[in-house]
Order: sequence, then C-alpha cells, then structure tokens
Amino acid sequence: MSDLFSHRLTLLSTDANRPLLTQGLRGIEREALRIEATGELALTPHPVKLGSALTHALITTDYSESLLEFITPALSDATEVLAQLDTIHRVAYSALGEEMISSQSMPCHLPPEADIPIAWYGRSHIGMLKHVYRRGLALRYGKAMQCISGIHYNFSLSGKLWAVLQADAQTPGSAQDFQSEAYVALIRNFQRYSWLLMYLFGASPALATQFLGGRAHKLDALSADTLYLPYATSLRMSDLGYQNDAQAGLVPPYNTLPEYMGSLSRAVRRAYPAYEAIGAKRNGEWVQINTNVLQIENEFYATIRPKRVINTGERPLEALCSRGIEYIEVRCMDVDPFEPLGIGMTTMRFLDAFLLFCALEDSPLTNLAEGLENSENFAHTVTEGRRPGLQLQRNGKAIALQDWGLELLDRIADTARLLDDQHAQPEHAAALAAQRAKLLDASLTPSAHVLAAVQANGGSLAEFALVQSRLHAADFHARTPTPEEAAYFTGLAQASLAAQEEMEQTQVGDFDTFIEAYRARTPAQLCE
Repeated sequence: MSDLFSHRLTLLSTDANRPLLTQGLRGIEREALRIEATGELALTPHPVKLGSALTHALITTDYSESLLEFITPALSDATEVLAQLDTIHRVAYSALGEEMISSQSMPCHLPPEADIPIAWYGRSHIGMLKHVYRRGLALRYGKAMQCISGIHYNFSLSGKLWAVLQADAQTPGSAQDFQSEAYVALIRNFQRYSWLLMYLFGASPALATQFLGGRAHKLDALSADTLYLPYATSLRMSDLGYQNDAQAGLVPPYNTLPEYMGSLSRAVRRAYPAYEAIGAKRNGEWVQINTNVLQIENEFYATIRPKRVINTGERPLEALCSRGIEYIEVRCMDVDPFEPLGIGMTTMRFLDAFLLFCALEDSPLTNLAEGLENSENFAHTVTEGRRPGLQLQRNGKAIALQDWGLELLDRIADTARLLDDQHAQPEHAAALAAQRAKLLDASLTPSAHVLAAVQANGGSLAEFALVQSRLHAADFHARTPTPEEAAYFTGLAQASLAAQEEMEQTQVGDFDTFIEAYRARTPAQLCE
C-alpha cells in the first residue's frame, strides 16, 4: 500500500469526512438492441409511446433506430439507480409489443448492412446533426460494429471530498483544477488496472460468424453460426469488436486535462485521407459531419472518458475546457446476459470500490511505454484472460494475472471497508469476495458461464441469446408498470415529443449553415 493511499484512507475514515463518501453519484447507461421474437433485428421505428429519442432524458437511441439506450439519473444510492433502471425497462417493455430486448452485447442476427436503420431524430438542425454523424459512422466503420451494446457506468465523488483532499495536500489553485486533475489521475490508474474488470466481468467470449462479414480472424468455430476463443473474456472489447485504424495512437497516455483535450481537438480538425475520399456530401446530402479523424469528440473509442454535463448546443470539449471534469464514464463493461438489467448490484458495489481505489491510490505520471504496456495487458485479457498461468507485464516485468489480481483485491478491500462503514451490511466486502472467487477459479467468471451456456444450446450464441432474452422479457412482462409509473412516463414521452416539435417549428436558418457553424466551433483556442 502506498503512503498516499494509506494517508487518504485514514483521512476519509474520520467521523467528519466519512459521510462525504455517500454524496458521490453514479448512474447507468444501458444499450440494448430491439429484436423480434425470432431473434432477428427489429426494423420498426423507435416506439412513439416511448417519446422522442432526441429530447427524452431517460429513453433514447444510440447508433441505430433499433438500438435503445436507457439512461438513469445520477443518484447517490446504487440501489435506487438499479430501481430506476428496472422501471425504465418495464416501461419500455409495455411499449414493445412482441419485440424484446437482446440479452447480449454482441448482435446475433443482423440483416444486410443496407437494411440496418440509422437512428432518426427528426428534422431539427440538432436532430439532423445526430443523424448525419451516424451516417458517417456507418461509412467509416460499418453498421454492424455500431450495433454492439454495452453498459456505461458514470461515477463521481463529492466536490466536498475533493476539497478535503486538496486542503490536506495543500495544493494551490482552484477547486475546479484540482478536481479535474484528480479525475485524470483516477483515469491513469484505471488504464493501469482495467484489465481486471475484463477478467471479472467480461461476458462476450463468442460472437456470431455473420458479424465478421468475411473479415480475417483467428477464432475457433464453436458451431456453424458461432465463433469463439476458448479463454476469451470480452471479444466486444477486442479488435474484433470496437476497432478503428484511424484512431490508433490518437490520444497518447496523458497526464493533464489540457493534454487530453488538445489531442481530441486536433483530431476533430485533422483531415484523414480515407474519409476525404468519401467526402462530406454525396449528391448534395451530408453523409458525415467532416472528413477528419473524428467527426466529433464522442467518436473517440475509449474505455473511460472524462465527462461534464453540457449545456444546450455546447460541445463536450467546450464544457470540459470551461468548467472541468464533473464525472467519469466507464465504457468497457459488457452487458451481463444473466442479469435482466444487464448489470447487477454486486457488480456495481465492486465498481464503486474499484473506482474509489483508483481515485485515492497514488497515480504517477505516465508515458508512451507504460501506455503500450497497459494496452497489451488489456488486449491479452480480453482474448485469453482465463488461460491458466497467463502472464501480464507490470513495469516491464512478467507477473501472473491471477497473482496481480489478488494483490489488487487486497488493496481494493480497504476502499470496500471504507464504503461499508456507511452501510448496515458489508455489501462492498461481499462483492469483493465474489471477485476473489473468480480469480481463484476461472470457471466462475461470466465469460466461462456464457461459454458453458452456449455449448448447452448446441454451440449457438444466437440460441443462447434468444433463450436469455425470452427469460428477461417474461420477467418484465410479469411486472408491468404501476399506474403512477405509467402516468409519469407517459407525461415524459408527451413532453419530449412536444419539445422536438417546438424545436423543428422555431429553428431558423438552413442546415448547411448550422453544420458549418458547428464544425467551426472546435475550441482549439481553449485547448492548446
């Protein structure tokens, strides 16, 4: 245990400071494909009963019109976050008819690329911008890749807690700057240790043969329609899932928020020949926002992002530049196919302890060599994390994944105890114990459970996915929304539709002028 980590644990364990741990926020964004009862992708429009995907705060779409995204409010109580996510699922199912929500991160039955519907947000300028951005994603990466689903976990610590740490360290400067750089330090530690999350929670060791579309691979065949790797944990997070040559080395290991923002700012402005060959327009219609490495900041695929709630019309980089980091978004978590909500409380409790550890532990400045080591550890874990005796690299020296993982759990146990001091039950310690069991026995990991279940379903990922999706659908259909819940969400849906209509009727100017102005607002002057 580092001296800094031990000191901070002692500081926060006092009666005066420990309650600050309960004031942090967490929230969940769950992506989920709508599928037919047969398992095929649902090609119907976003259900109007769920409101406007453009303006609804809790229910929207991601890349495709068929890809739902459920967003919980940011709350201090993890139990309430899951309860909110459950309500959103039950409300959604009340509007889906015979359709279901896929239980998997990786899509199983996709139609030809041309038939996968790009999300539609109406005729407002901002709605068309979101649609054009997705057209660009289709041209750059293909539509199948954009149908992958995941769980995003949003996490923050109280501003008062950061103030205590700043005062204790006697760090000069503004509270905003200290908080932002403390979150950057958290992110550095996350990048060092996120391979552990892939081992413990990866749940996509197999994928549908059709998904690769003839791409070269080194996977084994489990059945006629399913490919896998015997020790994989998360093919979703491998180069067979989210992959992009243009983004290679885009954001080097960074040590400050300005470094991060500067890298993204340059990428949004730097031309990329392959995208220039496509062009921003075809036959007079916009097909991508620009022909640069990134159309917008959010196109950068990262396992974790610094975030700030943005104002209407504001770009993410503008918000970070002007007001600093408000929270972090963990983006590497697979959907758990055995959990109806895609994530369970045990996982949430461990994530909270893990992220608090990353925040309090000493986080030395990093460099390109360490960044490469981190990336290789992550890549090895997602493709062969359950391989007996698998070796990772720590500071240039080999160490067994199991040994390193157990060492980390011993340290995370301290933050779990700190969090449990605020609860009647030792829930974080119990969550930690469940992860320790997985490190001692790889057959207890979600990826091992998925492979066993796929094999029990004739070796077909699609059949397993359909079985799980039907189980989850039956659960949600059996627990219909209460009259109060139904009325509340009906109100939200109607208000969102009205808001979209007002935007469309009151906007001024043409879309060409709007998109050109948007492209010109990359805040280079703020970030460099």
